[in-house]
Order: sequence, then structure tokens, then C-alpha cells
Amino acid sequence: MRVHLVDGTYELFRSYFGAPKATGANGLEVGATRGILWSMLSLLREDRVTHVACAFDHVIESFRNELFAGYKSSEGVPEDLLAQFPIAERATRALGLVTWPMVEVEADDALATAAARWVDEADVEQIVICTPDKDMAQCVRDARIVCFDRMRKKLIDEMAVVEKYGVPPRSIPDWLALVVLARYGHLEAIPDHEREWGLALRGASTLAATLRDHRDEAYLYRRLATLRTDAPLDETLDDLRWRGARRADLTDLCHELGNQDFLERVPLWRDE
Repeated sequence: MRVHLVDGTYELFRSYFGAPKATGANGLEVGATRGILWSMLSLLREDRVTHVACAFDHVIESFRNELFAGYKSSEGVPEDLLAQFPIAERATRALGLVTWPMVEVEADDALATAAARWVDEADVEQIVICTPDKDMAQCVRDARIVCFDRMRKKLIDEMAVVEKYGVPPRSIPDWLALVVLARYGHLEAIPDHEREWGLALRGASTLAATLRDHRDEAYLYRRLATLRTDAPLDETLDDLRWRGARRADLTDLCHELGNQDFLERVPLWRDE
């Protein structure tokens, strides 16, 4: 089987900026939520899509904001987009998808946890992380865990990560020292002085001095970029099998969204 892990936060942002605006029955903007419903239905109609989960940043802030005040936050995110996070989570649940609304950790951490947890299951042929986010490249493992940009139809396996970034997936969080990192792999292994690098690199002395002076900050940035694999996910692999949409929940939601025609397109309903 293939396991599809969806970055719901990315999908919601993409729908907000790409799908038509729409007003729901309560007079609020719901276009992004409509968009994510159609996007997930499109995924479920694809061949060999049987096990699916969708992770959201239920709140944008996470434990990383406590480590670094300048980490990404909800500041500047449009209010009518933030207001759609709860209803988007309702939408994916109503569609029958396992939904992970993350609070202390991020949606990316949930995806990384799920990939690490189930990649070695005997029945799992491949785990497909549906996102173009470069941070998720650290999760890629040969062709067993891959990233997939659904909009561009682009699959990223381990060879593609190395080709694009010059380092293997495990070194993505260290990806600060640029070309030097391709030789040493991790920040700790990079010597303080450029004369020990054994590389002909323009600006090496400046880069070495910067790294010497700011190594602690580099370690912090790496910690911020390193995804957790201990997110609290209660589901089993079998729970991710898509068994159809929840008729009552989805019907109510589509009436709220003013999107009743969506119901006619759902190919499978689960027994309530």
C-alpha cells in the first residue's frame, strides 16, 4: 500500500490564495475550505490512494516560538484565512480522513512522525508526503518516503533531494553552511578554520569567521528546522484507510459552505 500524508496547512493556504472566494451561509469567507474539500476529493479519486491522513497547524505558534521569538507566527496571516482553520479541519474529518490538528508541535512534525512510524511496516510500499515544503525533504528515505508536489506533479525522492540541495535528506536541517556542508554533513564536523576544509571556496575565510562567531545560533536554527518524530498520534495504520465520507457531517458542512453540489461527487459513504 501507499500511505498519503497531506500538509493541510499548505493546502489551506494554497486554496485561500488560489481558489475563488465564496461566502457561506453565515456570511463568512469559506472559499479556502471549499477548495481544500475539492482538493482532497481529487486526491481520493487517484489510483492507489487508500490510506490518507491530513495534518493542520491548529494554532500557528508552537514550541519553536518559545525557542526563538522570531519564529513564524499568526501575525500577518489574513483574519479570514485564520478563521477557516477550524472549519477546514471539520471538512477533512467529514470527508472521512484522519485529521491531526497540532498545537504544541506543528503539522510538519505530525507528518514526520507518521512517516517514521509506518515506513517499515511490511505492507507499506511507499509513504507519500504531499507538500512542496523543502523542510519536509529531511524525511525522505530513498524511494520509500518521498515528497510530492501535487500542484506541479513533481515527485522528490532521495536522489532528487541530493540533486537539488547538494546534501542528503538527513543534512537538510544543517543546510546553513552551504557547499561546505556537502563535504562535512553536519555543523559539528565543520572545522573552525577554513584552511582545514580542504576546499577551494570563494569567501571561505569570511564564512569560517561567521560560523565561528555564530555557531550557537546555527545550532538553534538547526533545532528549529529539525522535525520531531514524537508527535502525539493515536491512530493505527489501519485507521488511515479511507472508508468513505460521513454523510450527516458532510451534508451539514456543505450546507454551511453553500456547496451542496459537492455531495453529488462523493464516490463512497461510510456506514455511520
